[in-house]
Amino acid sequence: MTLLRTLLIALPMLIAWPVSAKMTAEPVTWTLDGTSFKGVLVYDNASQAERPGLVMVPNWSGINDIAIAKAERIAGHDYVILLTDMYGDHIRPKNSGEAQAAVKPLYADRNLMRARIRKAFEQLQAQAAHAPIDRSRLAAIGFCFGGAVVLDLARSGSDVKAVVSFHGDLSTDNPALAKNIKARVLAINGADDTSTMPGVPKFTDEMHQDTADWQFVEIGHAVHCFTETEATAATGNCRYDAKAAARSYRMMRDWLAESFGKVDRH
Repeated sequence: MTLLRTLLIALPMLIAWPVSAKMTAEPVTWTLDGTSFKGVLVYDNASQAERPGLVMVPNWSGINDIAIAKAERIAGHDYVILLTDMYGDHIRPKNSGEAQAAVKPLYADRNLMRARIRKAFEQLQAQAAHAPIDRSRLAAIGFCFGGAVVLDLARSGSDVKAVVSFHGDLSTDNPALAKNIKARVLAINGADDTSTMPGVPKFTDEMHQDTADWQFVEIGHAVHCFTETEATAATGNCRYDAKAAARSYRMMRDWLAESFGKVDRH
């Protein structure tokens, strides 16, 4: 085969080769009740094709490099993600003690928690003005503490299409709020998670009041933190589990695809 012929055959393949993915992480700031917040908008900007938008609430460590990398992996070319600041831009926990102190006021005042996540959801909607977000396909996902937050977003009566909680706190300050839920709710917890599984009976009782679609999934042998790659302990209740993480992400993607594809009955 001559060099010219080789180049002619290869040329169409070179032209058709897709533009490389380029993940961008842009700061997004907002203010609520005198507190300034700073989130991060994460998406692949190699394409301007509109895609679903997700509010993502990280674990109690809040926004850091690990959380941003996780948002990038989940976003890929499928979603635009607003990684959400629940504490205020002056609070960035550096250890578990600081993280516990940061979440304490929000667990003590669930109205405050709901107000902050609703404001973050509004910020995601607003980003559609310049980011490739399909405003008709919006959801929220959360991890550990973040799981509790997105469940409270649903309980607040938000028009978010779906929420997915990973190894999240299932508790609520007011079980009657379940009657407000419009979103499709998926909660995925480890069957051996000693911190969240005791709350399952009350959670399922609460959800039985809800006329919206919901599902609770236990992943066998998984404990808490099963999606958190930094949870490297060999024992204890906070451990990364690659198999459980992969399984839960598949469930999330299926749940979101079904939620975005179905007719909204609200």
